[in-house]
Amino acid sequence: MPEGPEIRRMVDDIAKAVAGQVAEQVFFAFEHLKGFESSLADRRITGVEARGKAVLVFFAASDDDGPWCVYSHNQLYGKWRVGKPGREPATNRQLRFAITGSKAAAWLYSASDIQLVRPENLGEVGYLARLGPDPLNQSVSVEELIAVLESKRFRGRSLAGLLLDQGFIAGIGNYLRSEILFEAGLPPATRPRDLGDVGRKRLADAILDLISRAYTLKGITNNPERAGRLKKEGWNFSRRRHMVFNRESAACHECGTTIVKTLMASRRLYYCPSCQRP
Repeated sequence: MPEGPEIRRMVDDIAKAVAGQVAEQVFFAFEHLKGFESSLADRRITGVEARGKAVLVFFAASDDDGPWCVYSHNQLYGKWRVGKPGREPATNRQLRFAITGSKAAAWLYSASDIQLVRPENLGEVGYLARLGPDPLNQSVSVEELIAVLESKRFRGRSLAGLLLDQGFIAGIGNYLRSEILFEAGLPPATRPRDLGDVGRKRLADAILDLISRAYTLKGITNNPERAGRLKKEGWNFSRRRHMVFNRESAACHECGTTIVKTLMASRRLYYCPSCQRP
């Protein structure tokens, strides 16, 4: 499943393609939404936003009807594509939702969670209602993250499971989990209540820095200077991309210790036993 940075970059592409255009045609695969195709056609697309791992496409009001928002969540298999009108990509995936403008089109394939919602009612969508702070798509401070870490709801849970909980922090997935814990120098089983002030701040800083870095550098979480040096040395993208994730049995970039792979919260996790001591 794409993580928050990948969703946000995808949303940037969708927005660049269709935001500001008038939707000449709208398509829904689901019967209960078919009746809205003609209603949304000829409306301007006022914006495209990400919320955690969800995509929101906003349509302006018409003369006799208020604005609408199409909410979608890619889940495991959903995939967006953009291109020129009339040139739908060749794929075996099932088309679920499409917007066609005069200059560009956007197609959503394979996703099953698509809803039409009034913008003022987005807070009633179950996934959005459960989201925690979303550092990529809203202003979130270190102090706000520390307050979340200290809350009764989260402070007793291991970080290995907690970092995957979208109600804790939105947008973090499996590779970011391993990378954040390494950057913060914390063992996966650590609980927020095990940390002092310095540890909580270090974790909050790592969350904000790694999410931002992965977005800015298109999935790279490694130290940018190191990633650049490794590229010059001939390392391919997958090998130079991360500090610990997907690097089982390789040497830690910081200390040379062998990276360990384990299974926590039913997902694979990677860490350095030396840099992430209890």
